[in-house]
Parts: sequence; C-alpha cells; structure tokens
Amino acid sequence: MSVESIEITHPSKNIQGTVQLTGSKSESNRALIIQALSKGLVQVKNLSEAADTVTLKAALEKAADPQAGDNLIDIGPAGTAMRFLSSYLNLVKGNFILTGTERMQQRPIGILVDALKDLGADIHYEKKAGYPPLKIEGGMIQGKDTIAIQGNVSSQYISSLLLIAANLKKGLTINIQGELTSRPYVTMTLEMLKECGIDYNFTENQISIAKQDYKENTIYVEPDWSAASYWYSIVALSENGHIVLPGLKEHSLQGDMAIVEIMKHFQVESSFEKDGLHLRKVDTKSDKTLFDFKECPDLAQTVVVIASAMKKDVSFTGLETLKIKETDRILALQTEIGKFGAQLIEDNEVYHLKTASVIIPDTITFGTYEDHRMAMAFAPLALVFPKVIIEEPMVVEKSYPAYWEHLKAQGFRIQG
Repeated sequence: MSVESIEITHPSKNIQGTVQLTGSKSESNRALIIQALSKGLVQVKNLSEAADTVTLKAALEKAADPQAGDNLIDIGPAGTAMRFLSSYLNLVKGNFILTGTERMQQRPIGILVDALKDLGADIHYEKKAGYPPLKIEGGMIQGKDTIAIQGNVSSQYISSLLLIAANLKKGLTINIQGELTSRPYVTMTLEMLKECGIDYNFTENQISIAKQDYKENTIYVEPDWSAASYWYSIVALSENGHIVLPGLKEHSLQGDMAIVEIMKHFQVESSFEKDGLHLRKVDTKSDKTLFDFKECPDLAQTVVVIASAMKKDVSFTGLETLKIKETDRILALQTEIGKFGAQLIEDNEVYHLKTASVIIPDTITFGTYEDHRMAMAFAPLALVFPKVIIEEPMVVEKSYPAYWEHLKAQGFRIQG
C-alpha cells in the first residue's frame, strides 16, 4: 500500500460480516500506567495494537531501565502518552526529556505542568513555555496534597494526575474548576483504579484518592468503542448492512459507547447478543437536530461526515476541544466536507451543518492532516461516492492498524 494515497471503491454497497476489533486504546493506556505503578501486582490482557499504546509501552520500559543510558523519551504523535508520562515520570528515579512530533510540540500542556509543579514536581520547559518538550527530574518530593485544575480543556490532564495519586505520599485531592469535559474518561480512570484496589471519593467537583497499595488483578481490556464507531458509519452509509462486533459490553467504561444512542438517529439499530454487538441498517426516521459531543468528542468527526453524506441538516455542540487535537479538527472537517458542498458553520460554540449544496462527484480526494480519525471518518464515503481517495492512509496505525484490512474483508476495494 502506498504511503501517499489509496483509492477506495465498494461495488455492491452491501455490508455483512464479523469484525474483531483491537483492545481499547483508552483502556490500554491507563492499564499500562497502572501496571507500571503497581510494581507487578497488576497484569494486562488484550492490549490495543494501536501505535499509541505500543509507543507508551516502550516508553515505560525505557524509563524503568537504569541501563538505558539515554534520557530522551520521544512519544511521536501519541497525545495520551505525553500527558500520562508527564505525571508518571516524576515518580521514577532519573532525569528525562519528554518530547514528540512537531505537532505535539504545538499542543498545550501548561495546565498539567502547573498542577504538577504545585505538587512539588521538578519539571521545566525545554523550548516554549506551556508546550513540550519537558525536562523532568524524577523522584518527586511531594509538597501540597490539594490542587485546582480547569475541567473544560482536557480530561486527560485530570486522568494523568489521578493515575499517580495513590503512589503519592500524601495522596491527592483535585478540585475541578468549571465544567468537566469528557467526564466518562475520568470515570474510566477511576473505575480502572478501583478494579485494582484503589479507592476514591468523587463528590461534586472534587476527587480524592488517599495513598494506598494496589491489589493483585488482571485487567482485561474491552474492544475499542472508538473503532466500533467507524463500523456504525459503514452500516449507516450502506444500502444493506449487518455487522457483528464481538466482545463489546452493554455496560462499558468507554464514553464512546455513546455511539449506540447517536446512531439510532442515522438508521443503525444496535443489539447485544451472545456472539457480540449486532449493527443493522434500518429504515427509520429521526427528527433530532442537536447532538452534544462534550462527553465523547472523538465521535464528532465520524458523525459530522455521516450527517453530511446523508444530507441531514443538524447541529452540534461540545466540539471546542477538537481544535487542540492531532490537528484543528474543526477546520479540517470544514475543509474536507466542503469538497462535496457541505458546510459546518460556527455560531457561538454551536456548529450548524448545511447540506443543501451537497454534490456526488465521481472521484473525491480527502486529506488526513496527520490525524487517524480523519482517515477513518472519511473512508466509508466510498459507499456514497463512486471513488474516494484518502491521502496519507497509514495514519490509522495510531489507533486502528488493521482498519484497511478490515475494510477489504467487507468488500471495499483498496488500491494504491
């Protein structure tokens, strides 16, 4: 497969089969930090094959090896790894330079660094204040045990701090200021800690975790609901669709399970059966016009693209964090859906989709902006347009390396 671009078609427009998804990247990354902090008491099974998880695992192994002789930890484009390691490395003996790609060095981290400094961390910026790379001297001596942090920028800052809380000599209390964005991801962190013996108290906008020891446990990572969202898209855009996704739980820790409810409004019915989650294309109508992604922002690109292709004029809220992701995802979406006539218009943090001018070109090319979710959100449009070209297709390795092979198995023809 060419790195530059691939051509995608789907002759039949019918989808039927079973897809075995990789483990959740979100759960896997938390599990790896918990495993490292538990000093062997916690084991992990069904780890994600995503590049981000592979990167984090390698970084943790390097940080734990005093013979490595190299204090540079480069996590490339892995945003979760950057945030989780920013806290974790303060507890490890040694000096570290934590860095990433050029884009990673443009993604703000000052809120988390300020919180860590408040706790007593010896952490400094190597280049621009507020951004990676970071210089971290491990073996932190804790001062304060209570900090305040904004809740509406990135839930990963809060999860990063919660993951190290039980290992701090004084424990940790976090006062969350303002509204908490992506609350399910914070809940996921807390519930995974609880599964491994770490008790917490979460009341109103305050979370407290005392110093305590982990208990022996094996974390079994559930398949990835974010990856499942692309199969919802594929079923929605098919003429006839029925996909089975084994292993997904009806009661999941993953916030992206919200896709089940969202896709009821885009003609996809979900049913949890013995052999897995069944997705079926159905002929239903919906008059829902407003969708809120505050608690599941990673689903936004997928749903915006589906709605554009299905010519549904709907509105979206909770998209503000998309501007500081792998790319400015709002601008990227506006640019790419604009290629077939759809418009995403911003109005005071509400985004209105207008589809009156949507056209169906014979061939259409989509850029991916070094963003895995752009590639996976736009590829299913091969069920709508005769030929879709995806640039830089290998970005999917970040979270779903088998994506293109799974598409081929469901009748998509991919060349390039």
